[in-house]
Amino acid sequence: MITYFTRGHFILIVCLFLGSFYAISQGNTTGYWEPDVAINYEVTPLLKQNFSLSNRNYIYRNQKSELTIRQIEIAHFSSLTIDPYKSIGLGVQYRFREAFEEDKENELRLTQQFNTIKKTNSARFGNRFRIEQRIQPSTLVHRFRYRFAVDIPLKGLKIDIGEPYLVATTESLLSVGKSIKPMYDQRITSHIGWSISEHLKTQLGVQFRMENYTENTEHVFFLLNSFVISL
Repeated sequence: MITYFTRGHFILIVCLFLGSFYAISQGNTTGYWEPDVAINYEVTPLLKQNFSLSNRNYIYRNQKSELTIRQIEIAHFSSLTIDPYKSIGLGVQYRFREAFEEDKENELRLTQQFNTIKKTNSARFGNRFRIEQRIQPSTLVHRFRYRFAVDIPLKGLKIDIGEPYLVATTESLLSVGKSIKPMYDQRITSHIGWSISEHLKTQLGVQFRMENYTENTEHVFFLLNSFVISL
């Protein structure tokens, strides 16, 4: 089981990198670097909260490399476990963008979530359903998201302190609004993480997106790094 998933997701990581380099060769391509810090807090055994701060930086656009801040985001999310394998959640996020791009708008985002998980001896599978309301001064967009995720330890049968693990996801998105055509996106992401201590994890990842792929496809790639603190 471990060998199968390790090889499969190694291939996925390679495909993501190859896809990113392929995307760079296309004209309609943007690349970002997105670091973030998250704090997880367990209010009760059933209620968990997450606070996060992230920023998104251009590293490639208009067929040129650069390093320019695009936006800063703060977010809060609460998750309630309704049985050992299911949870529901609510989130709020604010995106600061006007300060960095004068022709763009800040955004308030509300999120409702339903999540299920299934565990085996060495892997965990997750299905996540989200509905979002993206509120800007000039528009309101409703977005529907479905994500399938797999995470596994890369050594042994469980994630131990000091050992690496892998998370691979694929997500489909549909955005609709009064003044826009329906937009379909697809995202593929892979992270390698390390459990540094009982309260600290770090992750490095890459993500490849095809945005609005039924109309004028945009290729977007992300370099991701994060620190997760558990209290």
